[in-house]
Amino acid sequence: MSARRQDGDIRGAMPRNARQDDATMTLLSRPGDLPDFARPPVVETVLSLQFEPIRRFSAVHVGLLWQKFRKDLPLMEEHPPLPPVVEAFEKPTQSRVEVTIEEKPPLPRVWFLNESRTELIQVQADRFIHNWRKSDGSSTPYPRYEPIRERFREELAVFERFLSDEELGRIVINQCEVTYVNHIEPCGVWGRHGQMQTVFRNWTSLESSFLPEAEGVAVHQRFVIPGETGVLVGRLHASVTPHWKKADGSPLLVLNLTARGAPLGEGTDGAFAFFDLGRRWIVEGFTDLTTSDMHRVWERRDA
Repeated sequence: MSARRQDGDIRGAMPRNARQDDATMTLLSRPGDLPDFARPPVVETVLSLQFEPIRRFSAVHVGLLWQKFRKDLPLMEEHPPLPPVVEAFEKPTQSRVEVTIEEKPPLPRVWFLNESRTELIQVQADRFIHNWRKSDGSSTPYPRYEPIRERFREELAVFERFLSDEELGRIVINQCEVTYVNHIEPCGVWGRHGQMQTVFRNWTSLESSFLPEAEGVAVHQRFVIPGETGVLVGRLHASVTPHWKKADGSPLLVLNLTARGAPLGEGTDGAFAFFDLGRRWIVEGFTDLTTSDMHRVWERRDA
């Protein structure tokens, strides 16, 4: 659930140092009222667009599209396609997964990856996705939302131009999705999966004279996202699952935050407006859900 730049039409015309200057300027425009952490536990950030299926998009087009990104994303993988997911608000419900009957086998979801596998683009007939992810054991800091957002916008422009050049039509976006994956490692605040109350607010241990401390706990919460007029425009999904680190078997808490909903307007501008709203809900939600003790571990610097 990222990608890099490469395209002779758009990116090749932009000097690398100019792109870095743009990224720096964008970073300075980060909303000043958002909670800020010097060492956030983010290990992956995903920006995803879902749109009406491009019916004539084929394996041949996948290969041609890869050439637009191949200089910086030289690796390719195939994965099963993602099903459509739509947030509906007619009544309390789970996210709706739509099932359709295809006349031909669906195209796989294709990944274009950089050599370190830290950035990738995912493409299928109804999705265009950008992932940044931290490599195992890496000390590389999280690059922050603003540069990732701008990079995805560049990549989307390449994709849209490709569709136009190949006469495949325009994308009609129906859902936007922002996901942050956080790996919360043991520290002086917690060391066992059963100590959820020291990591997450509004979590209390079971007071019982019989049951011991829980060995592990999984939680999934949903929160509706209202728009400026109060109309519901999306949902924030928050899930916590216990894991163990492969390297040493130590406990790990994985906090996954996903904001999903329809574009807040026409075209890509409406989609990126939802990305910005979703990012705000994720950052504010992360701060609300976690304890002040953990905020000190992550070096909160706005409080």
